[in-house]
Amino acid sequence: MCVTAVESRPAGVSGTDLSPSHRPFGARVKAFVALTKPRIIELLLITTVPVMFLAEQGVPDLWLVLVTCVGGYLSAGGANALNMYIDRDIDALMDRTSQRPLVTGMVSPRECLVFGITLGVVSTLLFGLAVNWLSAWLSVGALLFYVVVYTMILKRRTSQNIVWGGIAGCLPVLIGWSSVTNSLSWAPVILFLVMFFWTPPHYWPLSMKVKEDYARVGVPMLPVIASNKVVARQIVLYSWVMVAVSLLLQPLGYTGWFYTAVALVTGGWWLWEAHGLQNRAKAEATGGKLKEMRLFHWSITYVSLLFVAVAVDPFLR
Repeated sequence: MCVTAVESRPAGVSGTDLSPSHRPFGARVKAFVALTKPRIIELLLITTVPVMFLAEQGVPDLWLVLVTCVGGYLSAGGANALNMYIDRDIDALMDRTSQRPLVTGMVSPRECLVFGITLGVVSTLLFGLAVNWLSAWLSVGALLFYVVVYTMILKRRTSQNIVWGGIAGCLPVLIGWSSVTNSLSWAPVILFLVMFFWTPPHYWPLSMKVKEDYARVGVPMLPVIASNKVVARQIVLYSWVMVAVSLLLQPLGYTGWFYTAVALVTGGWWLWEAHGLQNRAKAEATGGKLKEMRLFHWSITYVSLLFVAVAVDPFLR
C-alpha cells in the first residue's frame, strides 16, 4: 500500500555530490526517518492495532500493543528503506520521488542498505523475544515479500505488480491477531482479504494521476499500459469484491451490528465513488475532470473507519 505526496523537485535532479559538511545532523535525522516512509506506516498500524482489540474481544495488554507497534514500525521501515535502495535509479527520474534521501544525497546508498537491514533484524528480534515467534516470522515474511517479490521481481515486469505486491501490506492484519493469540483464525484472514482487494483500487487512482512518471521510467503500472476505461472497470470489480468480503465477519460470528453498519455505509460510499470514476472514464474525461484522486483519498478514510469499527465492535456486543 502506498500513500505518497507528489513532490515538486524537478525529475532527475540529484544531490549525490553532497559532502559530509553539507549534511547537517538535523537534516540527516529527518532523512533517515523519511527512509522509513512514516506516512505509509501510519496506515499499516491502523490495520494492526484494531485487530488486536478484536482478537482480545476487549482491550489488549497495552505493553503488547506498544511493542507490536514498535516492531511493526521497524519492520515496515526497514522494508521501505530497502525499497528506496533498490529503486534509487528510477526515483531520481520521477517527479514525486525526486526528493527522497538517496536522490538528494542526504543518505548514501551504503548507509541506506545498512539501515534497512538493521531495522529488519532488530524488528525480528523484538517480535520474537517480546511478542512471539509467529508474529516475528510474519513480519519477516512481509519485509521479504515487499523487498524481493514486489520491488525486485514484480514492480518493473508486470501491470499486476501492485495486486500481488500488495500482499506485504496485508500481513500486518495477521501480525496484529497473532501478537495477541499466538495463532491465526478466519477473522484475520477475512480482514487480510479485505486489504488485498482494497490495495489495487486504492493505488490505481494515484497511478492514473502520475502515470507519466511511471511511463518515463518503464514501470508498467496498469494505468500506463491500459486506458482509463479499463483501469476504472478493474477498480469497480475489485471494489465490489472488497465490500462483499468485508461483510463476512458478521455471519461468521466475529463482529456484531456496529461493524456491519459501518462496513455497509462506508462500503456503499466507496462503490458510489468507484462507479463515479468509471462513468467519468467512460465519458473520456481527462485531467482534473477525471477526479481520480477523490477515490484515492476516500480509500484512506474508508480503511481507517472500517478498522476503527473493528476495534469498537467488541465493546458493543
